[in-house]
Amino acid sequence: MDLLTQFAPMFGGFAFMIVAFVVALSVIVAIHEYGHYIVGRWCGIHADVFSLGFGPVLYSRTDKRGTVWQVAALPIGGYVKFMGDADAASAGSDGSVAEADMRKTMMGAPLWARAATVAAGPAFNFILAILIFAGSIMYQGRAIDPPTFGAMQDLPPSYASDLRRGDVMVAVEGIPFVDAEREESLIDLLPAKERLAYEIERDGQTLVIDGPYLRPTAVSSVSPRSAADDAGLRVGDVITAVNGEPIFAFSQLQEMVRNAEGAELTLGIWRDGDTLPVTLAPRRVDLPTADGFETRWLIGITGRIFFEEMTESIGPVEAVKIGAEQLWYTATTSLSALEHVIMGQISTCNLSGPVGIAETSGSMARQGAQSFIWFIGALSAAVGLVNLFPIPVLDGGHLAFYAYEAVTRRKPNERVLQVFMFVGLGLILSLMSFTILNDVLLCP
Repeated sequence: MDLLTQFAPMFGGFAFMIVAFVVALSVIVAIHEYGHYIVGRWCGIHADVFSLGFGPVLYSRTDKRGTVWQVAALPIGGYVKFMGDADAASAGSDGSVAEADMRKTMMGAPLWARAATVAAGPAFNFILAILIFAGSIMYQGRAIDPPTFGAMQDLPPSYASDLRRGDVMVAVEGIPFVDAEREESLIDLLPAKERLAYEIERDGQTLVIDGPYLRPTAVSSVSPRSAADDAGLRVGDVITAVNGEPIFAFSQLQEMVRNAEGAELTLGIWRDGDTLPVTLAPRRVDLPTADGFETRWLIGITGRIFFEEMTESIGPVEAVKIGAEQLWYTATTSLSALEHVIMGQISTCNLSGPVGIAETSGSMARQGAQSFIWFIGALSAAVGLVNLFPIPVLDGGHLAFYAYEAVTRRKPNERVLQVFMFVGLGLILSLMSFTILNDVLLCP
């Protein structure tokens, strides 16, 4: 059992959610602020304070360069205060720096140094996301061809078969299964039978063995804040019936959920040898497609084949490439979703504020360390992306001012800068208030 799933029952649901949220946020903020700090240092800009959290200081130490490293009581963010800054947002000078030290301040540093220091925060978030995605991909490996049986899922006794670890799949019901990448499309060709004939190779012999449906109704993941999550479904649950009608294939479940169109369903759940009823109602969910988004009725689970496939390792270079592609997909999908929300084409429930992110943190942590770490990578990508929005107070706002300075060859008026910062702060607080309202009242 995963370490996180072992610890989850020891905490109350709310406490576990808060701990998971604080851990995820602290990692992402620490990396973001360290990006500002280290690149600023490389560019000759001195940091007075590196703080993880806000409010009363719980711990601090001063390094040999004179930077105070501290942990504060409210773990809801962090900041780097550079020499001479009036505040942690580097919005202006406090006027206390000697002329000889101006080069060590954000205000006195060359434009390229300021821009690099500001851009480093989001850049480090993107790097963290790529490394997490790449590490997860290397850990999981890639299914070998032809598909080879590894560990079997824990399933009800009626699913038992003589298939075993090391068996090499040749065909299912006469349909060749030799390419792991084509598995999904091949599953759609299988007949709707509870038991299937598996042609396999074992110890140099070709055998035909009776086994369960290739992709049964076992839950492999639960989407945070979904109908399934709210109803208490867990990874490893097996859905044996819907409204009293026995089912054996995940495709059957998908069809029943789709046809219910939001009507309440009673699921028969097999869990650790026991059977229990769970009632839930499918919800409309906006899913990304090649052409934008489409709305489907879903309960928020995924399924997979009934055995773990044997895998081969993926090298670090290829893993980083795949990780970068995943980052690009995450960023472009997020921007597309934001555009569709603004245009009124999809629900505002696709936006998550602090409450929604906290609930998602807890849900992903309950599913295990691998899911939680992947979530941190996705959230880091989102934080990096949002920080690049050209809104004053955010890093993107600073970069917009630097772009103005590069074009006009003069810095923005400090009074005007302060006004923009005030407006930007108001906009951020308004957006945060809306997302909290969205999380709590509109899309609970």
